[in-house]
Amino acid sequence: MSRPDLSNRFVFDDPRYEQLAIEGEAQYKLGTPFNHMAFDNFLPEDIAEAMWQEFPKAQDIEWHNYNRPAERKLVCVDETKFGPVTRQMLYQFNSAPFLRFLEKVTGLDNMISDPSMRGGGLHQTPRGGLLKLHADFNKHDQNFLDRRINVIFYMNKNWKEEYGGSLELWDREVTYCGAKILPVFNRLAIFSPTSNTFHGHPGPLTCPEGDSRKSLALFYYTNGRPDEEKNGAHTTIFAERPNERIGGLRWRVSQDYMPPVLFRAMRRFRERHLAGTIQKRG
Repeated sequence: MSRPDLSNRFVFDDPRYEQLAIEGEAQYKLGTPFNHMAFDNFLPEDIAEAMWQEFPKAQDIEWHNYNRPAERKLVCVDETKFGPVTRQMLYQFNSAPFLRFLEKVTGLDNMISDPSMRGGGLHQTPRGGLLKLHADFNKHDQNFLDRRINVIFYMNKNWKEEYGGSLELWDREVTYCGAKILPVFNRLAIFSPTSNTFHGHPGPLTCPEGDSRKSLALFYYTNGRPDEEKNGAHTTIFAERPNERIGGLRWRVSQDYMPPVLFRAMRRFRERHLAGTIQKRG
């Protein structure tokens, strides 16, 4: 299949997305246990197909390898390693037309994209991989904007429910799963993260060996958030499902109020530790 020419093609200028935003606005607010929704066949078919074809395999590029009890996955935030169509679509996901689409769907104004893809980027989870339930970090560690929207674009052809990998959305007390989103090809999931929106795909994947759960994750910010959502700056908060223990430890922690300088230092320490681990393994 030939690569789509995006040089003069601005996907989100299509009036179709205005209609999708109108339809999504009502559904988003009805999402439980917290605001969310999923759009099927989100991108033009030829673009979604090209992004799937050029998605790098585990051995093709250097990935950050998360391999610990709470998460086992590969992540790349270096856009120079993305395929050309994926890279062009990354720019369009950061564009004003897409931000206006998000604002219409979610009801949030003055959305700000994050070209650095802090915590996002290409994600790949192989057989046996997982991501335990968690609430995301709530502030960007460089500009300290408030994280308000998670967008995940899935690139998994012929994905079966029995493989696992559905995005699970749990209540704030982590007592029940209120919704599941199967990560099927060309589906876009959107939800509003707070300090109590626990989500993940906590069970090990059972997809065929050599296959993987593939996605592009992007996060969007505002300068401030409603008082009822405010909390001290925190990193990722992992939580255990009923009758679950992660690595034999209690991983759920309180949201400690943390000075910005300490928050940044903690993030940098974790990154250096991860980089050292990858270097030793290489």
